[in-house]
Amino acid sequence: MHWLQKLQGICIRRRTQMACRTVHIHTKQWASLPWGHQEVPARFNFASDVMDYWAGMEKAGRRAPGPALWWVSGRGEEVRWDFGQLQELSQRTANVLAGACGLQRGDRVAMVLPRVPEWWLVTLGCMRAGLVFMPGTIQMTARDILYRLQVSRARAIVAGEDVAQAVDTVAPDCPSLKTKLLVSTKGRDGWLDFKTLLQEASPTHHCVETGGQEAAAIYFTSGSTGLPKMAEHSHASLGVKAKMDAGLWTDLQASDLIWTITDTAWILNILCSFLEPWTSGACVFIHLLPKFDPLAILQVLSSYPINNMVGAPIVYRMLVQQDLSSYKFPHLQSCFSGGEALLPGTLASWRAQTGLDIREFYGQTETGLTCRVSKTMKVKPGCLGTAIPHYDVQVIDDQGHILPPGVEGDLGIRVKPNRPIGIFSGYVDNPEKTAANIRGDFWLMGDRAIKDLPKTISGKIQRTKLREQEWKRSGPARAP
Repeated sequence: MHWLQKLQGICIRRRTQMACRTVHIHTKQWASLPWGHQEVPARFNFASDVMDYWAGMEKAGRRAPGPALWWVSGRGEEVRWDFGQLQELSQRTANVLAGACGLQRGDRVAMVLPRVPEWWLVTLGCMRAGLVFMPGTIQMTARDILYRLQVSRARAIVAGEDVAQAVDTVAPDCPSLKTKLLVSTKGRDGWLDFKTLLQEASPTHHCVETGGQEAAAIYFTSGSTGLPKMAEHSHASLGVKAKMDAGLWTDLQASDLIWTITDTAWILNILCSFLEPWTSGACVFIHLLPKFDPLAILQVLSSYPINNMVGAPIVYRMLVQQDLSSYKFPHLQSCFSGGEALLPGTLASWRAQTGLDIREFYGQTETGLTCRVSKTMKVKPGCLGTAIPHYDVQVIDDQGHILPPGVEGDLGIRVKPNRPIGIFSGYVDNPEKTAANIRGDFWLMGDRAIKDLPKTISGKIQRTKLREQEWKRSGPARAP
């Protein structure tokens, strides 16, 4: 039994004694700042404005009973939490971070964890406490960890056994690092024990009223042309954008179960296994998957009621190489892919063997979801679909002028005169690098594209020479 399962009973018993309190979002009561064609709320926090809302819906009987997070280890261990349990456990986590860890609003917290439930708790806890979380992959070397801790001036690191030794090796050279929090069933000298602290923490916490443009996360992106850059996202560019994207992409419902096969370090993870599903009240499915195993993935799809799957093209490429006739996916309805070009052969083979299309989407760490093939569109190899409505995506020339349909150019998002919600805040401590990526009125995506003859106002974007692995460059470039 996973140790977190033992806390489930505590949460359930305690919740029966608590008064029902439904939190609603009243955006019209907030003072707002014009930004693009939208308004950024003066205050926003995903944990209180979205997670607590769904916890209230559960208590009021307005969300059907069922988990919001469903984790499996592949070895028989399972953790299933509804929104109410996530609410309480994340409040405990926020108390651990602000209490025993001694962290204050605005402090930066490095997170180097595999696909374990604690990653989701710590992320929510950081949001509640007003901390800036910085995900990293467990594939990092000691040198990678040293660079990230030093350049970010992280005050704390949350890590598992996989990297604890590497952290101890470099910690003396990181003067800003004050706290090391271990997620493990074993103790380690010099580290605080998350398991013990979580069990002892108070189950109530007053969520910090974070500003819409206040820093929420930092992702280290693309070290292929130099050292990785720190891309900062605000509470609005993550959480408010997720609310704006709801229904435009995966079209999840509260009864859905979505599995995103990706590393916790990549922004795709928080988009597809955190923000997008929980905004809709859906359930996130997580498999520990310590190493990529196509047979294990097929077995899971056959055994669990997963109806939505997200994975990089390499996931589908490896799956279609297996004998799919031996498996049945009775619940699977929608498949999505992004991060690199989906080969026509992979798309055709998956469709032939499962009867399902793979719908592509496109974006980068700095912009989040930018284009997608919606459920109402015909799937075509290499087509990115249409831009999400609040992004003005264009193909531009070397001077920043918009090119007509059918002419190849650089892909960009309009950020002037006003920046749309969803675009990151900038590269931390590097305004020159941020400014250098703007041409005319557009943020450059770094990719070449062609806009089809428009059948809709936004047109369709066709791939030409897109960068590989864009949403997977938060850490070393490796297969999922």
